Amino acid sequence: MTKRRILRLTGADTTDFLQGLITNDIRRLDQGLVYAAMLTPQGKYLADFFLLRDANGVLLDVAEDQADMLVQRLSMYKLRADVAIGGTDLHLHRGLGDTPADGHADPRHPAMGWRAYRDTAPAADSIDWTARRVEYLIPQAGAELTPDSFILEMGFERLGGVDFRKGCYVGQEVTARMKHKTELRKGLAQVRVEGPAEPGADILAEGKPAGTLLSRSGDRALAYLRFDRASGPMRAGDATVIWDPAEANG
Repeated sequence: MTKRRILRLTGADTTDFLQGLITNDIRRLDQGLVYAAMLTPQGKYLADFFLLRDANGVLLDVAEDQADMLVQRLSMYKLRADVAIGGTDLHLHRGLGDTPADGHADPRHPAMGWRAYRDTAPAADSIDWTARRVEYLIPQAGAELTPDSFILEMGFERLGGVDFRKGCYVGQEVTARMKHKTELRKGLAQVRVEGPAEPGADILAEGKPAGTLLSRSGDRALAYLRFDRASGPMRAGDATVIWDPAEANG
């Protein structure tokens, strides 16, 4: 499981500060866990994270290898706002089945279970989260979500990670234009893979670049595809790759 860091934002301006930066509506914190991202002014992905209000402020659950960058970026925007960004000693716990009293349903998809933040380290996790991500088209930081990503191509609308009515945020103009004025020609898809192929392999259709193979679980994988070229059997190394939109489980 990807290592996570749990930060906490405090101060009187925390809600307004986050509302002007993140892709989702911070007011949804009143309903529980919120999934969101932070973008560049050009609308490119920087980081994705979960937010949760607790008695001491707002918790921010982010991938460990994105945490320092995110703190730096948030601090750059903070200026004179009454906001403090600090670390915590909390650990992420995840599971399936009934949500515990201190847990919160993962807002991306019911199949992703629940998340809880505790001051004890979690036990070894036997759940194959990669298999579940592949089955339900859930992108992950560093695998599918990279600095070149546009969040709508990665399915953020389907995952409840972007709000088109909340008002302005960094990167909002590009994201709104992609939503309302263009048809997505590229994006995340689930594919079948027959044969050996590692994540990162180029996918070719009749010798032309058609995408990239990403997270894989058995004979299924996530891929970033050019939809106009992803018809019929494709190749990734020595493997055959087949995309059938009707098979997607997102």
